[in-house]
Amino acid sequence: MKNLAILCSGFGSNLQAIINSVKKGKLKANIALVLSDKVDSYALVRAKKAGLLFVFASPDAFPDRESYDKYLVKKLKVSKIDYVLLAGFMRIVSPYFIDNFKNKIINIHPSLLPAFKGTKGIVDALNYGVKVTGVSVHFVNEQLDGGPIILQESIKVKDDDTAETLSVRVHKLEHKLYPQALKLLVAGNLTIKNRKVLIKTEK
Repeated sequence: MKNLAILCSGFGSNLQAIINSVKKGKLKANIALVLSDKVDSYALVRAKKAGLLFVFASPDAFPDRESYDKYLVKKLKVSKIDYVLLAGFMRIVSPYFIDNFKNKIINIHPSLLPAFKGTKGIVDALNYGVKVTGVSVHFVNEQLDGGPIILQESIKVKDDDTAETLSVRVHKLEHKLYPQALKLLVAGNLTIKNRKVLIKTEK
């Protein structure tokens, strides 16, 4: 069974979706570690309630990003992590981190990449006036929100949407799509070929 580490900074709703999927037996994996860079992250509360090993690691305790990431990598390797899942982790990981878990770091983003990269995907899509937005699950590489895409799904933007109303629907879609992508990942059904992620269909 594959060991997962989930890195969070905030509320941890995607973490909860993954926890629920594991508990229901839909995702056959072991959540070996939950890590947050914020001491007040509710994700840590969720991890504690679920009986999971969790760690708070403050970036302020390190002189630079790579020093912090070296500490994280050491923690992950001690826990024998197979895949690193970013779930609202509001830090850009360094090339050192990526090199140590090449093609094994997954992220979820609230837009149809490559549109609206960065931390304000929902607001940016709304302000741009798009009629359709959505969610992307992708591998992480050195480019911001630029890794090969595993799954995407769209939702319509309503004329009367606000950032709050659109966020509710986007997050609901995230909670469905992330576990689906992880199920494919841990089953070994994903292959990266150039920029394409090929999905092996189960017979």
